[in-house]
Amino acid sequence: MNNRLDLTQVESLGDTLAADTEQQRRLSVRGTTGSLAKQYEAWRQQLLYARGELEALIDFSEDQHFDESPSELMTSVAAQVEVLRKSLLIHSQNAVRGELLRHGIKISLLGAPNAGKSSLLNRIVGREAAIVSDEAGTTRDIVEIGLDLGGYLCRFGDTAGLRRAIEADLGSGKSAEKINQIEQEGMRRAKARAEDSDLVVVVFSFEQTEDGRVCLNLDPEVCEMAERLKSEGKNGVVVVNKADLVHDGTSVVADALQHIKRRLPLVADESIHVLSCLDTDEARNALRSFLKGLVTEFEKLTAAILPELGIDGHNPDQSIWQESLGASERHRLLLDQCIEDLDHSMSEAQAQSKTTMDESEEADIVLAAEHLRAAADCLAKITGKGKSGDVEEVLGVVFEKFCVGK
Repeated sequence: MNNRLDLTQVESLGDTLAADTEQQRRLSVRGTTGSLAKQYEAWRQQLLYARGELEALIDFSEDQHFDESPSELMTSVAAQVEVLRKSLLIHSQNAVRGELLRHGIKISLLGAPNAGKSSLLNRIVGREAAIVSDEAGTTRDIVEIGLDLGGYLCRFGDTAGLRRAIEADLGSGKSAEKINQIEQEGMRRAKARAEDSDLVVVVFSFEQTEDGRVCLNLDPEVCEMAERLKSEGKNGVVVVNKADLVHDGTSVVADALQHIKRRLPLVADESIHVLSCLDTDEARNALRSFLKGLVTEFEKLTAAILPELGIDGHNPDQSIWQESLGASERHRLLLDQCIEDLDHSMSEAQAQSKTTMDESEEADIVLAAEHLRAAADCLAKITGKGKSGDVEEVLGVVFEKFCVGK
């Protein structure tokens, strides 16, 4: 924009104007400083330098003497590209995390029928967003609610209860309680929503038996789904609802927590919350603790990934990777294409470094250089330059390093 703002700054300015939450505002402000564009340009210059080395090898290897052999030069270029590739990959991963801040964290409430999922959703949002009834199976489709929670945009989804058909022995034989097609479809959608979520809230509940005892209801269908999601790396927390039914001290609660830990060993202790959806002081305190726990999970989900070591072998500059959270989906797609081009270039360079030069192998070097040009072009498109480096820039690298023509 009149050479005052690059494309990344213009995009961030638009995000700032459209921001609804504090975290969205912070994310968009990061991009308005121009630091993202400077980082992209620095990476483009690294690729330009690596490409210049290959171009020198292609055009002047027969006329000029280089300090490095062709295979050594190719090995050096491949090493440079590999370091850059790792940085781009982390940057792309952080862009995905930034998208959670920009578009909202998707959360699913998963549990058995009548576990109190809808009541919990209503308590979280502070209004009657979902229908609540003593009759099990009230929720059949997904109820989507958007909410600003602790500065984070959240998209809660109340889902249909999961259960299995129960077989009852009637004396003359077994009769199964069938699940109708509507409920089956609701359960299918509930599982699909959970698999597509960034965070899953698994809701169990205390239930009162016919003889007046209170026990924890661990529905096997819910447990199996929770186990599968956790084993796949899905983030999740556990809620034990209807704590108001417990009147005989903490032994019932302690036993319930032990049962959950045995059934779901991958769930951390701090991720299990016991609460009630009644409007009492104790219930409100428990709900606040649960919401605070959710915000902690949000912070983990959106924290920037840091490399083990910086490019120079020292501790990485955290500010660079914090800035990468502000990369948009457009940036990420171009970064992914850039990484793919680098992979192709490295495969050509590594194969060439193991051989001597001949006509067919020279063609491989040409391909490696072309892939570097395409990769640099992706970085240039992010900032709006549209060019990966003109001929003068490439020749500048050649003359600077190899003193060609002197």
